Amino acid sequence: MRRPMTKMNFIIAMALLLLTIAVAATMGSANISLKDFIGTIFSKFPIIGSYFETTGSYETIIFNLRLPRIILALLAGMGLSVTGCVFQGVFSNPMAEPYLLGVSSGAAFGATLAAVMQIQMRFLSFTTVSLFAFIGAITVMLLIYKLAVVKGELPVSVLLLSGLAVNYFLSALITLIMTFNQEQVESVYFWTLGSFKNASWDKVLLVFLVVGISIVYIYKHSGELDMIMMGDEQAKSVGVEVDKLKKRLLIVSSLVAAVIVASSGIIGFVGLIIPHGVRLITGPSHRKLIPMAAISGGIFLIICDTIARVTLSNKELSVGIITALCGVPFFLWLLYKHRKLVS
Repeated sequence: MRRPMTKMNFIIAMALLLLTIAVAATMGSANISLKDFIGTIFSKFPIIGSYFETTGSYETIIFNLRLPRIILALLAGMGLSVTGCVFQGVFSNPMAEPYLLGVSSGAAFGATLAAVMQIQMRFLSFTTVSLFAFIGAITVMLLIYKLAVVKGELPVSVLLLSGLAVNYFLSALITLIMTFNQEQVESVYFWTLGSFKNASWDKVLLVFLVVGISIVYIYKHSGELDMIMMGDEQAKSVGVEVDKLKKRLLIVSSLVAAVIVASSGIIGFVGLIIPHGVRLITGPSHRKLIPMAAISGGIFLIICDTIARVTLSNKELSVGIITALCGVPFFLWLLYKHRKLVS
């Protein structure tokens, strides 16, 4: 079957992304019209800014509250989707996702320890819980890699089993800690469901640097990732250093996932379903898949976060709840509709 024009798909996806950002920025407890949003944005541009009128309240709402949150959701969606492509490609497993190697359980364990120990520290806009979550995620990731190395090599099966064992062990520890410290860890439970309500521009900048550089690095190796999916031996026959490349890609992807978890909690299903959905449009080539997955993941997570913050009038839902409600039916549909493809 002939695939649709990739350039046209990309143009349409970019247009949808810009529209999604604009619509999301107008929605909230204080409704702002699309015209006022556009006027507020363009009022900041040199030369043409004088032709657009805005108010101080609109500027505060858009630039201080909504745009940081929307951009952080965009970056998280991009990062999780692209790293999902990497994990599925490296493991040649359609069920692989960015939290496979203990990032989520390590982050949850670190956040739980921070809540119980009640340590007060801060870096930029990252709280103690976020910092401990990042440290926990990175520590567990490195531990799993260390456990999985066999004679200098990194067997995929051993890596998966190591990740599974450590995940179960940490889940048991977290449950044990929560049993004896229910009041302190109640807030951590809601944090693990994911939220962008504490977004800020300095947090956006840090996530942008990590996600942006990592996506460029991953895209640079998209051709080699295609070779790996055809089989390790075939990839080696054309000069790909398979074990070394797998290790680098997994470390970079896990770092991206750890930074996203530290900034916004554990958000599931994005890195699992977006690569699947986009692959049906672009085909298996990672050179086409990665850019489209990044844009699609950003759109998906912005929409989910918008639903999370506008559904209830007096409080907001965790974005992880929305991604699960949207993601599970979609993934089940994909499995049913394209079961031959994913098998």
